[in-house]
Amino acid sequence: MQKYLSFLWVLWLAACAQVDAKTTSFEVESLGKGIYVHHGQHLDIDVGYQGDICNISFVVGSKGVAVIDTGGSLKVGYQLRDAIKKVTDKPILYVINTHVHPDHIYGNAAFLQDKPQFIGHAKLNDAMLLRQEAYGKLNQKYLGTEANGSVIVTPTIAVKEQLELDLGDRKLIITAYPNAHTNTDISIIDRQTGTLFTGDLLFIERTPVVEGDIKGLISTIEVLKTYQVSQVVPGHGPATKDWITALSNEQRYLNAVLADIRASIKKGESMEQTMNTAAASEREKWVLFDIANRRNVNTLYSGLEWE
Repeated sequence: MQKYLSFLWVLWLAACAQVDAKTTSFEVESLGKGIYVHHGQHLDIDVGYQGDICNISFVVGSKGVAVIDTGGSLKVGYQLRDAIKKVTDKPILYVINTHVHPDHIYGNAAFLQDKPQFIGHAKLNDAMLLRQEAYGKLNQKYLGTEANGSVIVTPTIAVKEQLELDLGDRKLIITAYPNAHTNTDISIIDRQTGTLFTGDLLFIERTPVVEGDIKGLISTIEVLKTYQVSQVVPGHGPATKDWITALSNEQRYLNAVLADIRASIKKGESMEQTMNTAAASEREKWVLFDIANRRNVNTLYSGLEWE
């Protein structure tokens, strides 16, 4: 592990001279009382992907800052770091990854110089290392030279069930979940403002994605609905105070795709046929539906055949 961390430092130092960290087009929204969010664009990884498609956030306390997800490249990570430094000179104490997907983790290396604690699900370390080679190739394919320096930075603190972080005048509650969107999902609640950061347990506007267990994700949404919060920052899409509706919308889509895949299997229809019909009632309700929904069917079909 020590050799691995040293390797990351070398790559980071080399990248410092190569990455333009200017933030001319990098906008951050204040949700009030020290909560800030940068909203990624609704772009598919195959069409126009530039490493900036998810929501990345930070919370400012009296002692320092917690970053929540860092974007899909070192460049985006530096843009986020620069935006933080324009808001506060307090130290960056924590970098939290909500799950393993590359659009959320590849900006981590931009924060190595701050020497924060990197925090993630207890299964995140292994998942990152297992996917490191494949994700690196994807980044090079889609980002080209902008992928340079975008290396995996693994957690220094693992969350098995729940963890409380102290930012001074505010506490963050981090909760780990069983297999849902992925097997590495966590959420974060800022107690002071009642803000819930869901990672990709919640999509708003953009078609939800399921890599892990669709039934687990549906169950996790029920858990999220019980939280006493006032606003929610999803993994993709706008922040909302009408978060119960947003969770219910996602649950409706998931239930539709689950029911339709099961019905297709029962009728003996192929995966390809099912891709064209599953959750058709949801098509007009979501961005990037045709692309993301087909991928969901491809991910889920084989497993549901063995129910």
